[in-house]
Amino acid sequence: MKRSICNLLILCAGLVTSGWAAGDTERQRVTESGNVMKEILQVPDKGIPGGVLDGSKCVIVLPGVKKAAFGIGATYGRGVMTCRTGNDFKGPWSPPVMMASSGASVGFQVGGEATDFVILVLNDSGARAILKNKVKLGADASIAAGPVGRTSEAATNAAMKAQMLSYSRSRGVFGGVSLSGSTLRPDGDANNNLYGSKVSSEAIVNSQGVTMPPEAQPLIDVLTSATVNKEQGHQQPQP
Repeated sequence: MKRSICNLLILCAGLVTSGWAAGDTERQRVTESGNVMKEILQVPDKGIPGGVLDGSKCVIVLPGVKKAAFGIGATYGRGVMTCRTGNDFKGPWSPPVMMASSGASVGFQVGGEATDFVILVLNDSGARAILKNKVKLGADASIAAGPVGRTSEAATNAAMKAQMLSYSRSRGVFGGVSLSGSTLRPDGDANNNLYGSKVSSEAIVNSQGVTMPPEAQPLIDVLTSATVNKEQGHQQPQP
């Protein structure tokens, strides 16, 4: 009897520990995404133009996306998305939605390279689509390499014809990059782990039944500092 009780306690402890480990994984992903966004926004002269970021409905950060294999290489990544709240996506930045990406590229590649990606969703239809389903970039949603730096503001109007703009940072080099052919989707299991119960992406963005994870606050703070309503003018991020 004592042995059965002991085994039961060990099993319960293992389940609790597994739950903590899963939640820790998601919280670490949120923290890494916030660090990437902060580092990118601290170099505005060479980073994302303020006018582009101000007009974004959602921001997706995929830290450390992996590229592996020779010949036909696969890419995969995990990250977060935060959207402006409200039916018109004009409110404050929302709690994070966990995201997953995958794709393929052709050509000779040496495995192991990791790249940070930032994707800006520019209109309501693009935001609604990615909240509900897996989206193939370039097919289900148009995407273009994002303009970089203040001097690129003149090119913004042309780029804004796309539903999304994408950027990459690898080995310290930051610039616009095309992610056409890759897919993005809400990571449902990761969302459930982060928030402790089954929750939809729409509920997260509308803060229905969820609270902002503490690990997400730096990401939200840096985006809030870097974006204001257009009628108030653009505000640079705080160091």
